[in-house]
Amino acid sequence: MGSFFSVFRYSRRALGLVWETSRGLTIGLAVCTLIAGVLPAVAAWVGKLIVDAVVAAMALHSEADQALTLASTWPVLRYVALEALVIALIALAQRGLSAQQSLLRAQLGNKVNVMILEKAGTLSLAQFEDSTFYDKLTRARREASTRPLALVNKTFGLLQNAISLASFAVLLVQFSPWALLILLIGALPVFAAEAKFSGDAFRLFRWRSPQTRMQMYLETVLAREDSIKEVKLFALGPLFLQRYRDIFHTLYAEERRLTIRRDSWGFALGLLGTLALYGAYGWVVVATVGGRLTLGEMTMYLMVFKQGQSALSASLTAISGMYEDNLYLSNLYEYLEQPVAPSMGTLTQGAMPGDGIRFEGVGFSYPGAEKKVLEDISLQVQPGQSLAMVGENGSGKTTLIKLLTRLYDPTEGRILLDGSDLREWDEPTLRRRIGVIFQDFERYQLLVGENLGVGDVEAFTDTERWQNAAQQGMADDFISGLKHGYHTQLGRWFKDGQELSGGQWQKVALSRAYMREGADILVLDEPTAAMDAAAEAQVFEQFRRYEKKRMTLLISHRFSTVRAADQILVIDGGRIIERGTHASLLAENGRYAQLFRLQAAGYQ
Repeated sequence: MGSFFSVFRYSRRALGLVWETSRGLTIGLAVCTLIAGVLPAVAAWVGKLIVDAVVAAMALHSEADQALTLASTWPVLRYVALEALVIALIALAQRGLSAQQSLLRAQLGNKVNVMILEKAGTLSLAQFEDSTFYDKLTRARREASTRPLALVNKTFGLLQNAISLASFAVLLVQFSPWALLILLIGALPVFAAEAKFSGDAFRLFRWRSPQTRMQMYLETVLAREDSIKEVKLFALGPLFLQRYRDIFHTLYAEERRLTIRRDSWGFALGLLGTLALYGAYGWVVVATVGGRLTLGEMTMYLMVFKQGQSALSASLTAISGMYEDNLYLSNLYEYLEQPVAPSMGTLTQGAMPGDGIRFEGVGFSYPGAEKKVLEDISLQVQPGQSLAMVGENGSGKTTLIKLLTRLYDPTEGRILLDGSDLREWDEPTLRRRIGVIFQDFERYQLLVGENLGVGDVEAFTDTERWQNAAQQGMADDFISGLKHGYHTQLGRWFKDGQELSGGQWQKVALSRAYMREGADILVLDEPTAAMDAAAEAQVFEQFRRYEKKRMTLLISHRFSTVRAADQILVIDGGRIIERGTHASLLAENGRYAQLFRLQAAGYQ
């Protein structure tokens, strides 16, 4: 029982969240709830007055033997008019509740989704690459945006029913205090069943998060333009669709079992409530036949018993539903309260300006992995110098870039910029100094110019900066040839979207790196892998022209690209096994020379 009530700690936070979203609508909900809670008892009481007035009027008319007139029927009609007014007010309060809940649902759904996305912006790359954490994110996104309002609606519904019950209790206690106990006994079994199965439903929801995420992934693969080519060519559709069905059937079987158990027990225990209700009916009827109650009082008590049981059942069901909503809200707050390592850096300038980049004995292992990806990496790049890295796939080259950009921190050694450890730098300041293109760069479904502008959000809509960056990245020629130029929609997700070739996308990504005019570090990870030889030659001619004052780190498998670098590193198994210029490495006749000659032979 303690664990049952412990989850309600999120109710107060949900109410606070709704209050922050719209105070006016929250107050409106409270007012309409109060009105809708009090008036049903008033309607029952007025109904009693109507019946008693009708009985009295019938007796008077029978004795006087007079024709009916407005004056003679007014004692009854006035109560009818009053009940009509009460029913109209109840309908108005219900409409007000529905309208305000609908408006709050839209506002609150947006607020919670924004909270989820804002939190995502504070998380580290390591957290996103953790499958356990990703399950938390999936659970929060799937349910938590609707649950706060559902919880608040149930809270107000509970308050409304509590007010109604208090009003009914005032009437019922005049008949017998035992009547209240009958109401409670009839509703408790259903409540117990609902509370038990709500917990089971939540545990099922958490258990199936990884399978649900796989279903979402398969949906994406089967319905996205960037994967449909391989799906069709490799005939993956039936295979993936069958896997999708299998996951559904597994999940459905568990949900079916839970639903059947939940509804079966709900029906069986609900019969107890029905028996209690009709036992109370019989009691009231017998009391009326015995002369203890008038017809009006009988009508009122029958209505109060029926509405009272409905209100009590609804109240207990609301508590059970609140328990379920609280369980789901625990997903949201479990995600929002995920600890984030604070950024301790404050430097905006290094201790030794102009010293450039230094790696000193750097080693790195991914979280949870025993094997080191990088080990004992030491290097220096000074302003105006270029450093190229070559090596087999998986040798650690891209990981080294992730360390430089502080997507990860080294587990051994340190990285310095202008004489100060990267961890001492203010992160926004550090990242403004770096222009980067990753091998797996993002292809945004935005305008061409906005695809460039993401490289520097401060110039996101600056058309002049777009053009300057595109000229440096060799993208201006083909962009100018597009129907709407820099305002052409890219991708196929939106109307009139245009798809680019791989080489054109790579020029866009390269231009994106040039958007940061104040960046003095340029990081290029396979920047010309999708370009033809002529385009590659043009890109590097531009590169040599513009990058004389910048520090450049280049990763490439093309030796025609790396040979012009001031310094070349050969990385194998996370270690630097050779370093030097193109000429000196060829003279050493080591791994670099072997790879160079192997590649050169392919062009002969």
